[in-house]
Amino acid sequence: MSTIKNVAIAGGSGLVGKPIVNALLKSGKFTLTALVRESSTSTFPSGVKVVKVDFDSVASLTEALKGQDALVSAIGNAALQGQNLLVDAALLEIALWRRDLLVDAAVAAGVSRFLPSEFGSDLDNAKAGALPVFGYKVATANYSKEIAASNPAFTYTFIRTGAFLESGLENNMLIDSQSGKPRIFDSGDQLWSAITLESVGQSVVGVLTHPEETRNRAVYVQSIATSQNKLLDIVKKLTPGKTQEPQYVSTEDVFNDSNAKLAKGDYSEGVMFGYIFVAMFGEGYGAVYETTDNERLGVTSLTESDVEAILKPIVARGN
Repeated sequence: MSTIKNVAIAGGSGLVGKPIVNALLKSGKFTLTALVRESSTSTFPSGVKVVKVDFDSVASLTEALKGQDALVSAIGNAALQGQNLLVDAALLEIALWRRDLLVDAAVAAGVSRFLPSEFGSDLDNAKAGALPVFGYKVATANYSKEIAASNPAFTYTFIRTGAFLESGLENNMLIDSQSGKPRIFDSGDQLWSAITLESVGQSVVGVLTHPEETRNRAVYVQSIATSQNKLLDIVKKLTPGKTQEPQYVSTEDVFNDSNAKLAKGDYSEGVMFGYIFVAMFGEGYGAVYETTDNERLGVTSLTESDVEAILKPIVARGN
């Protein structure tokens, strides 16, 4: 397949989008266009062309995507807003219609590679893919496969990254380094994959510079495979003299609690985060990647010492 040069990104100003934009620019290999809503006030680095579009109009999107070789979607990964829509039948229908527009516009404009907004859990894992919080992502992946099957010029890549390391540590999702009473799921020994945001950006560069090797498949990248207990050991090292009293929680209980609340129509962030915790820390959800595409895509690994360096200022701010 031909070299990818012109790249459009949707959601380029968000948590995941910013490092992707930075990595694409830093590589010097791409001409980058950011698609934003008409009402957007987002700013981008010099060298990024900003095009305002109507994300509810296939005609508007198609026009904006003409001449683009690839479309990267980083929409909706910074938070769970929007994911809450995915378990409500009426709102799910709207969300899926908008997803169809993005893919259909890419096909109509002749875009050859689509990277949907995955960047997280392994949704090919049956247990993870069945979690309600991932309904939209699974539907998007299935639609991408369906369209690619009938349009050979259109291809896709799903990037599986595991947990976001820096933000997960900052907001105490991966380990609570502040309270002295960290919540530990199950035994705390379960390994799971995590990645820095910089490496998320590099993974996109890697995919777009290896289009044939990454054609119509998922790629797996990580900065490190770690566990809550390993992180707790680092926290203890960084807080000598402070007592740490782990609070053990069953992922099965969390799963059942989220299911019960969902059945009553509760689509709150608490319910959705429950499913996220189950995907990250539960047994059998494919949270640790046994093999990765790191080497091919240029993603570097971290050591426990590197993780300690990330945690140190976070711990210092709260102690």
